Amino acid sequence: MRGLEYIENVYFIGVGGIGMSAIARYFVSVGKQVAGYDKTPTAITKALVDLGVDITFNDAVAEIPQNFLNAKNTLVVYTPAVPATHKQLVYFQDHNFEVHKRAKVLGFITKDTFTLAVAGTHGKTTTSSILAHLLYASGEKVTAFLGGISENYNSNYISSGNEVVVVEADEFDRSFLQLFPNISAITSMDADHLDIYGAHEALTDSFNAFAALTKNELFVVKGLPMQGVTIGIDTDADYVAQNIKIDNGSYVFDLKTPEQLIKNLHVSLPGFHNLLNAITAFAMALKYGSPAEKLAKALLTFKGVQRRFSYQIKTSDLVYIDDYAHHPTEIKALHQAVRQMHPNKKVLAIFQPHLFSRTKDFAEEFGTSLSLFDELLLLDIYPARELPMEGVTSEWLLSLVANKNKSLVSKKALIDLVKQSDAEVIVTIGAGDIGAEVSKIKEALLA
Repeated sequence: MRGLEYIENVYFIGVGGIGMSAIARYFVSVGKQVAGYDKTPTAITKALVDLGVDITFNDAVAEIPQNFLNAKNTLVVYTPAVPATHKQLVYFQDHNFEVHKRAKVLGFITKDTFTLAVAGTHGKTTTSSILAHLLYASGEKVTAFLGGISENYNSNYISSGNEVVVVEADEFDRSFLQLFPNISAITSMDADHLDIYGAHEALTDSFNAFAALTKNELFVVKGLPMQGVTIGIDTDADYVAQNIKIDNGSYVFDLKTPEQLIKNLHVSLPGFHNLLNAITAFAMALKYGSPAEKLAKALLTFKGVQRRFSYQIKTSDLVYIDDYAHHPTEIKALHQAVRQMHPNKKVLAIFQPHLFSRTKDFAEEFGTSLSLFDELLLLDIYPARELPMEGVTSEWLLSLVANKNKSLVSKKALIDLVKQSDAEVIVTIGAGDIGAEVSKIKEALLA
């Protein structure tokens, strides 16, 4: 890639994606002209428009602003989720523009900065968001590119300086192999994205290749099949949470490190998976050199990430939680957190499967994890970048759920069925467009 000093304009194809929009915000912050395309308007695209980003929802070449048609001073960034036949993408490629995937650009703009990278099939967004907050609230000069909207900053891009950068290292399409991490962490390595990797072994090989890129220190959750500084809960890990208690919906615990014992840390996120995420972020920040006292105060003020165990309603009579879980392991972790924080309550799960390939690859595991809830409403599969697969339907998936209190539901009928339920805890689950239904469900429940 050319140096950024030669770039005046940056055009994003898929600008509304969570990872793409963070980089778009970065280029706005450094004074570049930014525009782009996305399929549909969202809260993210609206926020970008408010920043001055020119966005079109039509892929016609005529929609590209005139000043972005100069190949000498325009960089084009695209997401691998965009089809190769996309009209604007084809135009830029055919007319000798500098065109790169998001991961290549993220690696380029962070390669000369001390980089803390968080990878994992689950937990990377929450861990990197906690880490970014710990550093920012501790006074470090940090820039962070996140895969979710931090509740503390209402953004997926955080910046107080450029001495250290936090990046979410995405395994999809082997994107994380474009990064240059100094300190990194791997939170999990469950089989996923088998449409890209083909087999779990290939995914594991990719994580090993990412680990090999780490220059200073690699942190791994205890039990993962690779060498590194270990993170755990009540084990013999290098960094371990001990004396864990629940106080008013929060975990209170001591953190034993190789050098010290840090007492009475507080994490407000439910679930042991989130406790591991918090320990991992804390360990990385300590390794970077931030003082434990400042980090402890910062951890206390972390509010969470939108759509990660996000409370919409929390009263003594009714609880409504929204969560991004889209893999069976994540759904099991979500269930554990719900039962731990709201014991002896009837729980209704509303799930939208994400991708035909993921549904097919993990159908039995989805059936097992969804059977844990007391009641299930199942929406149609959200296709994202995929075409339908014969026989892979929500009706088929529902047949694998052991719980008899289950039904298929359309979005149109969803709210009526939710209101008819006597569940005391309601959870919306999925990575598709189910997030757009959350405010409607909340409004109906509060009516």
